[in-house]
Amino acid sequence: KGLAEVEAELRELGIPFTLLQGEPGAALPDFVRRHKVAAVVSDFSPLRINRGWKDELVKALPDTPHYEVDAHNVVPVWVASDKKEVGARTIRKKITERLPEYLTDFPPLPAAPAPPPSASLRAECAKPVDWAAVDASLTVDRSVAEVDWCVPGAKAGLAATEEFCASRLRLFAEKRNDPNVHACSDLSPYTHFGQIAPQRAALLVKAHYSKHGEGVKSYLEEAIVRRELSDNFCFYEPNYDNLQGAAGWARDSLELHASDPREHVYSLEQLEASQTHEDIWNAAQTQLVRTGKMHGFMRMYWAKKVLEWSPDAAEALRRAILLNDKYSLDGRDPNGYVGCAWSIMGT
Repeated sequence: KGLAEVEAELRELGIPFTLLQGEPGAALPDFVRRHKVAAVVSDFSPLRINRGWKDELVKALPDTPHYEVDAHNVVPVWVASDKKEVGARTIRKKITERLPEYLTDFPPLPAAPAPPPSASLRAECAKPVDWAAVDASLTVDRSVAEVDWCVPGAKAGLAATEEFCASRLRLFAEKRNDPNVHACSDLSPYTHFGQIAPQRAALLVKAHYSKHGEGVKSYLEEAIVRRELSDNFCFYEPNYDNLQGAAGWARDSLELHASDPREHVYSLEQLEASQTHEDIWNAAQTQLVRTGKMHGFMRMYWAKKVLEWSPDAAEALRRAILLNDKYSLDGRDPNGYVGCAWSIMGT
């Protein structure tokens, strides 16, 4: 639905749009050759599947320039650091020193860019995308229901940011880790799907510094330093989603305690259905399934209990990632992988 909004906005600006379906490594090179495309620009992701797509593309189009832009972060991950950082304390200074250069406003998007696209490209993009047909063609788990509290699209994302600034930013510094208070921004679905840039959200929040200075500082720490630390880990650690990515001390500790007796061991099915002995954990899991979101403070506790109640650490990490990716609106995201790794293997 957010992509449909993008199509409408681009058509208003006279910029052609089409949606390719199929495997990126095959569908996109075919499109590029068909229209003699001069260059390809893609957004950055540190995750394995996205990087694999780009490797396939470069291999298939050795003579076509491919530019990668890190719109997922404010400071590009390769600019912020050239190595895997051990924590926020080591990356914070590196990022904050570059913010004057990178945390700047976006230039306006001009209509009808020059030179105009080729006739063949315009012809292929002339027909509007049949979004109902695209939806019907997807092979997805329809048992995970669509949520109604989070309206998709850039307009809704900007409105959600303004609403956060007006009603909850004043609470954010003190209450963001209190699950009993609605103080969080609720913006992660929009930034995950690229419907608003983290940079845009940061600029809108920063504009309220004179009124809510502590809230703004806390938000920028979470949305820039902590989030970009997750990208750093996934970019420089190939095993970001398995125990091979754990530090040596963490692997040693997990192995030392691997045979410890467990008071409760649950199956994946029991965990997914919120069928544990602990009401608070069940409530957090139920919130995740029903709303596609769990309070960030609860997610840490939730994942630690998955470790405690699983037969071993490797299975615990697999379960936590599976449940997070299946139900969370911001699943399949560096933040999610690092959050699970933080709780289960000490990342």
